[in-house]
Amino acid sequence: MAKLREQAGIPDDAAGCHTAFVDGYAVEGHVPADVIHDLLRRRPPDVTAIAVPGMPHGSPGMETGRHDPYTVVALHRDGTRSEFAHR
Repeated sequence: MAKLREQAGIPDDAAGCHTAFVDGYAVEGHVPADVIHDLLRRRPPDVTAIAVPGMPHGSPGMETGRHDPYTVVALHRDGTRSEFAHR
């Protein structure tokens, strides 16, 4: 998985436990489906990937009865990042 993340330009500190490619974008970690749909609807040209670093409680697949707030990060072509969504 590390090689795949590297090829997708996902830095180690943005890594989750799953990597997918959806219509030209990399999706890393436990990203909610509605956020992926929003990415595909908006199609920001400077974004290469969205990521949920780590495995936060309450994210999809991590429903443990506890919900920790987390941020879905947008990774940009120029190496910067921004908040894409907050849950």
